[in-house]
Amino acid sequence: MARTPILRPLIVVSTGIGLAAALALGGSSAASAATIIDGPVGLGTAASYGVLGAQSVTNTGPSVVNGDLGVSPGTSITGFGGPGNGIVNGTVHQTDAAAAQAQADTTTAYGVAASLTPTRGGLEELNGLSLTPGVYNGSTLQLANNGQLTLAGSADSVWVFQAASTLTIGSGTRIVITGGASSCNVFWQVGSSATIGTAAQFQGTVLADQSVTATTGATVVGRLLARNASVTLDDNTITRPTNCPAAGTPSESVAPTITSGTPTDATAGTPYSFPVTATGNPAPTYSDGGTLPPGLTINPDTGVISGTPTTPGTTTVTITVDNGTAPPDTETYVVTVRAPAPTATPTPTPTASAPVPTAPASTAPAVPVVGGNGSGGGGTTELAFTGSDPTIPLTAAGVMLLAGIAVTVLRGRTLRARRRILSEDH
Repeated sequence: MARTPILRPLIVVSTGIGLAAALALGGSSAASAATIIDGPVGLGTAASYGVLGAQSVTNTGPSVVNGDLGVSPGTSITGFGGPGNGIVNGTVHQTDAAAAQAQADTTTAYGVAASLTPTRGGLEELNGLSLTPGVYNGSTLQLANNGQLTLAGSADSVWVFQAASTLTIGSGTRIVITGGASSCNVFWQVGSSATIGTAAQFQGTVLADQSVTATTGATVVGRLLARNASVTLDDNTITRPTNCPAAGTPSESVAPTITSGTPTDATAGTPYSFPVTATGNPAPTYSDGGTLPPGLTINPDTGVISGTPTTPGTTTVTITVDNGTAPPDTETYVVTVRAPAPTATPTPTPTASAPVPTAPASTAPAVPVVGGNGSGGGGTTELAFTGSDPTIPLTAAGVMLLAGIAVTVLRGRTLRARRRILSEDH
C-alpha cells in the first residue's frame, strides 16, 4: 500500500521566510516567538480515524465510530461487534501496518501542534470565552460543567489548543463553532490525558500524549487519538470531520486587537516589566513610536515593556500592534514613573557612657591636729581621706581661727581701756 505523504502546516516567521514541513516531534527548536500556524495541522494517514489508541481501545455500550478505528502497538480492541456493543462505520485496524503508520503520523502532528508559539497563553478555564483563530496555551485546560466555548471564524480559520498537562471537558458542555468555521481545523494537543464529560458536545481533534476518555453520552465531532495509552468509550458517538481543507491551506487573517490593560506604574531607578498582549492572525508586532519614558523599551515580537526608568514624571504612551491585516490597533496610556522613596536616616544607637574614674588616694602629707588624741597632749593624727582635696577647707579653717584670735585680742584691749577710764573718773 502506497504511503500517503504527510502535509505539515506552514510556519510563518517574522523574517517573512516560510518553513514548510520543518517540524517533527522534538523539533520544537525550529519554532520561535514569531511563529504562527498558517493552516490546519497535517494528520497524514491518521486523518481517516475517528479513534486510535496505542495500548488498547475499550468500549461500553452502543457507541458509534464514524471513521476508522485502530490500535498500535497494542492489540486489544473490546466492546465492538455483537448485540449492544459498539459499531464502527469504517475500517478496524488492529495492530497492522496501517495502524502503525497512523500512530507515526499522529506523533508527527502532535509535535507540530506542541511546537507552535501561542497567540495567547496562561489560559485555564474556557467557559464563556469567544475565541478568534489562533494558538492558545495553558498548563491545564478545562471547560466547566454546563459551560460553553465559542469559536468564531470562517471556513479557513484554525484553532490550536495546547494543554501542557490535562484537558478536562465538563459534563453537559458545548463547543460552538460559528461564522462558517469547521471542526476540521480545531486541534487539542494534550501533554498527558484528556477527559470528555457526560453528555458533552465536543468538537475538534484530540492529540493526547497518553489517554483519552469519553464518558457516558458524550458526542465528538472530531477525532480521539492517543499516542502512548488507551482510548476509552462509553455510549458515545464519534464522527470524524469530512471535506476538510488540505494541510498548508492558508488560514484566515485576523486584524490585531490589544487585550492587555493599562501598564502599571514604574519607579525611577528600579527595573520594570509589563507585557502588552494582543490577538490576531498572523501574530502582530508591537511598537511605541518612541513614546515610552526614558530607560524603557518594548520588544517588537513579544510586546513586553522593560528596562529601568530614569526620570520621574508622567508620559503619554502610544502602543500600536500590526500584523499586516487592516486595521492595526492602537491604545494610548499615561505611564507614571514615581520618584524613589527617600532613604531613611538610621537613628544612631546610644553608646554606654564611659565610667567616671575614681580619684586616686591622696599622696598629700598628713595634717597634724592639736589634741587629736583626746588627752590635750601634743599627739598627732592623720585626717581620714574623704575623696576631696583637704587643702581648701584647712586653709579656710586657718583664716577663721586667725580672725577669731584677732577679735578676741580687740575685745581684750577694749575692756582694758574702759576699765582705765572708769578708774580715772573715780
